[in-house]
Amino acid sequence: MVKEKYSVIIGTGSYIPERVVKNEDFHSHVFYEPNGKILDKPVQEITEKFEEITGIKERRYVTDEQTTSDICSLAAENAVNSSKTDAESLDYIICAHNFGDVRKGNRRSDFVPNMAARVKHRLGINNPKTVAFDLPFGCPGWLQGIIHIDSFIKAGIAKKALVIGGETLSRVSDPHDRDSMIYSDGAGATIIEAQDTGGEAGILAHASRSDTKEHSTMLHLEKSSNPYYEGSELFLKMQGHKLYKYALQTVPELVKESIDKAKLSIDNIKKVLLHQANEKMDVEILKRLYELFKIKDINNDFIQKVLPMSISWLGNSSVATIPTLLDLILKGKFEGHSLKSGDYTVLASVGAGMNINSVVYRFP
Repeated sequence: MVKEKYSVIIGTGSYIPERVVKNEDFHSHVFYEPNGKILDKPVQEITEKFEEITGIKERRYVTDEQTTSDICSLAAENAVNSSKTDAESLDYIICAHNFGDVRKGNRRSDFVPNMAARVKHRLGINNPKTVAFDLPFGCPGWLQGIIHIDSFIKAGIAKKALVIGGETLSRVSDPHDRDSMIYSDGAGATIIEAQDTGGEAGILAHASRSDTKEHSTMLHLEKSSNPYYEGSELFLKMQGHKLYKYALQTVPELVKESIDKAKLSIDNIKKVLLHQANEKMDVEILKRLYELFKIKDINNDFIQKVLPMSISWLGNSSVATIPTLLDLILKGKFEGHSLKSGDYTVLASVGAGMNINSVVYRFP
């Protein structure tokens, strides 16, 4: 009888852009309401309230000459090197993103050839059997790529794969929309390998959902909030309050579903790595998750121990937040957090206004 293979992380990598943009850097901006009226509050007051809600103090932007495929390639190279993998042995390269390469001064998306093909080219991979494709799934895209590869491994059609998440949201955000302060740039990558762990390590369970009927337009592209803006470009827009409510109603239940599938209790989980979208939202998601397991009133010290948060200094880099967070922790670059052999972890994301996923993983 053929033994079932399990998906094991053997290497991680990330690229954190060098350009630091602080909240004070937005004090010269003029913000408008969706109806075209100027916000009647001082910008400093707006940024202070923004930091209180989201936890974001600063974020990272790429330099003018960099694109999404550039930083994805750097993160991928980092992951390949850290795993000591021969890149020619990869069966798949999956690149999760939402807007492709958007260049400075030209907001038009460019993803022909696709991002994964560009990364494969830059890694110098000759193997034609290394299949490269993209996965646009909103912020949960990288994690959905991990789920895809786990399915490929379980089906016996893949042994090793590279999954990347990268985005340059600074290129598609409206400088006249206060939500633009949420967005940042970055890339993270992971090498997954099929191994015989007997179910003792690797991906143990996962769950996903897409709520398109009622929530498919919470993120969309639209003209600038500034009615006097003369350009024809479209910018990323978000119905933040609705997305916040949707996440609180659905994410805890889906995470519990994945933990139940793994036949575990919340007590087994050492860390919960959530998509870094909003600090207040992530804390509330964690609290509601524990309430589903009949555990109430978890204190702040416990939350800080279980829930690593990078959003205060990296912002929301969409598909890159979780793989970057994972890379920092595994390489000992995230103070106060570590993961070792035998530890159970949940990775979960919500985004695109409608997509959620969750993976339960045990480190070998």
